[in-house]
Order: sequence, then structure tokens, then C-alpha cells
Amino acid sequence: MCVACHGASGKASAPLYPNLAGQNEAYLEHALQAYKKGERSGGQAEIMKAYVSGLSDEDIANLAAYYAGQKP
Repeated sequence: MCVACHGASGKASAPLYPNLAGQNEAYLEHALQAYKKGERSGGQAEIMKAYVSGLSDEDIANLAAYYAGQKP
């Protein structure tokens, strides 16, 4: 699901979307949790909320670790 906008290696497919590769793991996890809890709004927030709503905390942690480990 992330690949469509952020790319398989975390390099965004369009300037509208942020690159995730090499981003701070704690930041990514916090951001995904904030989308899931509805604490973020604006921009692409509604799309992100829909994507993360079905993710477990473990899924979110794994995604954050994966993208943090990719080369920017």
C-alpha cells in the first residue's frame, strides 16, 4: 500500500509525497500512529488515515523500521 506513493524503497513517486527512505524510525512510527488516531489533518491525511486504520502497532513499527533502514 505504501509503495504506490512512497515507492518500494521509500523514494516517492511524485513530489507531492515525502520520501521515507532513511527517515528517523521513531518519527515515522509516531507519524503513522498519529494518522491512525486521527491526530493529523490536512494534505494527504485522509488518505493516510484510511491506509493505516487497519494496521496493528506491530505493523506500524515494522514499516517504520523498514523505511528507516532504506538508503535515502
